[in-house]
Amino acid sequence: LTNLNNCTRYTRFMAQSSGNIGKKLIRIDVSADTVCPWCFVGKKNLDKAIASSNDQFDFEVRWHPYILNPSAPKEGVVKEKFYREKFGPQSERIEARMAEVFRGHGLDYDVLGLTGNSLESHRIINYAGRQALDKQHALVEEICLGYFTKGKYIGDREFLIEAAKKVGIEGAEEFLNDPKNGLQEVYADLEKYSGSISGVPYYVINGKRRLSGGQPPEVFLRTFQEAAKDN
Repeated sequence: LTNLNNCTRYTRFMAQSSGNIGKKLIRIDVSADTVCPWCFVGKKNLDKAIASSNDQFDFEVRWHPYILNPSAPKEGVVKEKFYREKFGPQSERIEARMAEVFRGHGLDYDVLGLTGNSLESHRIINYAGRQALDKQHALVEEICLGYFTKGKYIGDREFLIEAAKKVGIEGAEEFLNDPKNGLQEVYADLEKYSGSISGVPYYVINGKRRLSGGQPPEVFLRTFQEAAKDN
């Protein structure tokens, strides 16, 4: 009986020990702007890579702000007109290319609605991250879907509140209604994570390995494997 009890305790200990070891944690810091279509494409590819490897790893994804055009008006400008003025004769070719890339993800890319200053979106994304990283990740998805495929304006507070509520962010309306809320945190995040980079999307994996651009899923997968070997 004593031997049996010892065996039972040993089995229980081994099971607990195995559970504590768990899977390797992959931390991903993403610098992105919500008006950058390649940032959304990069997110979709990152999501595919995570989904196909979460049997091997646990993931922690944090989103950080990057503002491509800090001087963009808060009231917004017609998106199509803005692209025509910015890219000139190349704008139609760029739009056609983005439409093709989005179709590959089952999405309709359009240039409807307004574009403008993205600060408001970064305020609520930062706020969401202080509640839960999975909610933050889901909020980035909702905001980008609205902006790139449904003609929603990135600076429309009502749109941002609706997106935040949809993914379970508490207190979103009260937070956004005070224009000072979250500004200090966003600017601190900009300086810490985006001050030394020149473009987005930009990924730092486990604090060491860096990727930029809308990388395909296989590049993320390979980087996960490499990062898992780091000390």
